[in-house]
Amino acid sequence: MTVATKPQRRLKRRRRVRAKIRGSAERPRISVFRSNRGIFAQVIDDDGGRTLAAVAWTEPDLHSTGPMEQARRAGGILAERARAAGIETVVFDRGGYKYHGRVKA
Repeated sequence: MTVATKPQRRLKRRRRVRAKIRGSAERPRISVFRSNRGIFAQVIDDDGGRTLAAVAWTEPDLHSTGPMEQARRAGGILAERARAAGIETVVFDRGGYKYHGRVKA
């Protein structure tokens, strides 16, 4: 019997979540990726297969903050960029992570 590693289990959860969630042009999907160093988030139109807005922890505004503050600021920046692109409502894709901590912020 093979034991799944932590990343394999997360990818399995991610596939299960993505089977239920789909973004469209009217209501795109926010995808979140969490690493040990930072957080990445993007607004995706699944029908068109393109990214409408994105934010990464490597941006100067987010670089020298703590993990929770970094996630909060990233969410604020992503919201501003999404509104500038004319997006008001979204579907949240937690990417296989628990909706807690940095993902929730």
